[in-house]
Amino acid sequence: MTGTGPLLSVRNLTASVTTRREVIQAVRGISFDIGTDEAVGFVGESGCGKSVTAKALMRLTPEGTSVALGGEVRFVGQDILAKSEAEMRALRGRRIAMVFQDPMTSLNPVLSVAAQMTDMLRHHTGLSGKAARERCIELLAQVGIPDAARRLDDHPHEFSGGMRQRVMIAMAISCEPDLLIADEPTTALDVTVQAQILRLLLRLKEERGMALMLITHDFGVVAGMVDRVNVMYRGEIVEAGAIENVFASPQHAYTRALLDAVPRLDSAGQMR
Repeated sequence: MTGTGPLLSVRNLTASVTTRREVIQAVRGISFDIGTDEAVGFVGESGCGKSVTAKALMRLTPEGTSVALGGEVRFVGQDILAKSEAEMRALRGRRIAMVFQDPMTSLNPVLSVAAQMTDMLRHHTGLSGKAARERCIELLAQVGIPDAARRLDDHPHEFSGGMRQRVMIAMAISCEPDLLIADEPTTALDVTVQAQILRLLLRLKEERGMALMLITHDFGVVAGMVDRVNVMYRGEIVEAGAIENVFASPQHAYTRALLDAVPRLDSAGQMR
């Protein structure tokens, strides 16, 4: 936290999702803060409301649905829920950025990486032409893509899953956001690549001084990554606290169940 208050302050946030068949109360009056430079985890099973919460912060609506939001969301003191769509378009990517679960569906398959990255830079920073291209190469190199100058003109299908996620991270940090939301950023990746992506996110957070909101179903992912954790169940935050305290002494039965699901080595060095 800063002396002037949190970067993001959420109070009594609700989200009702209307589909063709039903109305779902996906988020049920949750409150939390994220401070400048802070990493905060949101952990829970699929359908618990954590991804809906993330999209609510950016005022994004899942395809084929409508979402009614309530409560208060303040980012650097500004009321997010009161902003117009035009104001939100200026905010998304520039001040708050998001890395989505599946980079193959988030990237446009018919456009080169160069086209997609330079479009974002032009929209938010005014960079274009050679300057935008040089910035894109710099960003791809920063996220660990070898031969970035050549790969910039490739299309998404020419990258592996891990490299596509690195491209998404490069796009997300391109405008120097204050808050990066990573929504299950390692879901479709193998274990080795997962670890690489998590280390990359942590390094970028520390180097750039940005806040990180890390969403996952796996307590093992947030270990060593976040300062505080919020455990979500059925649209509510059922436990919150410093990560070391929640690991050492979980108070809610659901938290204990999630922790019990994390693979551990027993005294003989075998998985259990």
